[in-house]
Amino acid sequence: MTPENVVDLISQAMWLIIIIVSVIIVPSLIVGLIIAIIQAATQINEQTLSFLPRLIVTFLMIIFCGHWFFEKLMSFFNQLFMTIPGMIG
Repeated sequence: MTPENVVDLISQAMWLIIIIVSVIIVPSLIVGLIIAIIQAATQINEQTLSFLPRLIVTFLMIIFCGHWFFEKLMSFFNQLFMTIPGMIG
């Protein structure tokens, strides 16, 4: 196993993690920004007001995109296990 193979596997894994996490985090950030704008416009300074909508959006994204997450992870691990014999020998 060469260092290039290790770096390639780590970079593929990191990109997969970034893609999966961004699908969950970006909608939560957008909802948080919208709630913050509404709070600034109405001068309501309650910190817990933005927590529940962001939590709900995060759970909804996990529920609706969970199948896609597992599909991506399974294809990565299948690819990883298929390439292991070639890397060792």
